[in-house]
Amino acid sequence: MSTLIEQAHSREWFYAYDLPDGSSTATYHDDEIHLIHNTRWQMLESYLDKYLAEDKRSLSALDLASHQGWFAINMARAGFAPVLGIDARQSHVEDSTLIADIFDMEHLSFQVGDIHEQSRENLGQFDVVLMLGLLYHLENPVGALRVCRELCSDLCIIETQIVPGMSGFVDYGSYQYVRPLKGSFGVIDEMEDTHGPEASVTGICLVPSLEALMWLLEKVGFSRAHVLEPPENAYEQLRYHKRVMVAAHV
Repeated sequence: MSTLIEQAHSREWFYAYDLPDGSSTATYHDDEIHLIHNTRWQMLESYLDKYLAEDKRSLSALDLASHQGWFAINMARAGFAPVLGIDARQSHVEDSTLIADIFDMEHLSFQVGDIHEQSRENLGQFDVVLMLGLLYHLENPVGALRVCRELCSDLCIIETQIVPGMSGFVDYGSYQYVRPLKGSFGVIDEMEDTHGPEASVTGICLVPSLEALMWLLEKVGFSRAHVLEPPENAYEQLRYHKRVMVAAHV
């Protein structure tokens, strides 16, 4: 155990983990960043407790873009089993696996993977699918939402940055053929940031408006979806509706 903890202290961390020996992992961000993690988990845990009446130990969970495993570990601690985390970066998977080993979580595992390459055939389906802080880093967010629906058998929780929406009508090839807008996407340039551990791996990001996100969730196959209300002490972007957490049900 001490050797594993020593390994943890030798690495750089996005999350502050409280370790079994009473020490904590040092993070490369200031303390304010922790509020977004805590707000996400507070909103997620509250909704899971409200929606899932049965024993969580009978339910599986998938965390897409699991980063260094913080939410997957919290899901395992909440009783979900098995829990799988998938991330595009090998270093994140190694970090997450180390933390899981430190806490001896046998029903929690991590693997490297691109969200767009996941399918029901190679992973199966999960009762709860998480996609937190990922959608707005993708150049194909619609494809990612399709993957979420394919892998989800009950509930998908999506947390994302959003952009201002567009509404109205557009002449679609002719003034006689008019189509309504269903929302919009903002194009964000992360081309110079792909080396960063929290950035896009391609550098091209399409960020949805709330209207676009809710419309897309229905069109990719979810039966209903609604925005979760942030708590009063929420991280400022969630509190002021610059980000949203959405519960989408199969």
